[in-house]
Amino acid sequence: MTDCGCAKARQDLEEYLRNEMCKTEHSDIREHLDNCPSCAEEALVATTLTEVVSRACKETAPEELRDQVMARLRAVQAAVH
Repeated sequence: MTDCGCAKARQDLEEYLRNEMCKTEHSDIREHLDNCPSCAEEALVATTLTEVVSRACKETAPEELRDQVMARLRAVQAAVH
């Protein structure tokens, strides 16, 4: 394995994190991240952001809020027509 360098690691970080690359490239980037604190920090930020967004997308609004939004949408639609 060879260290791919910061430019390659950062360019391919998203594909690496989603496991969308061949084993050789994945290993090269893993090795780089293990030895480069700056790129490892960027990978941690990207991973954390992805996890937070994923959790947020799974949350649902409280029933009362959804009812209020729907009532407001109906009122706006009625006013337009």
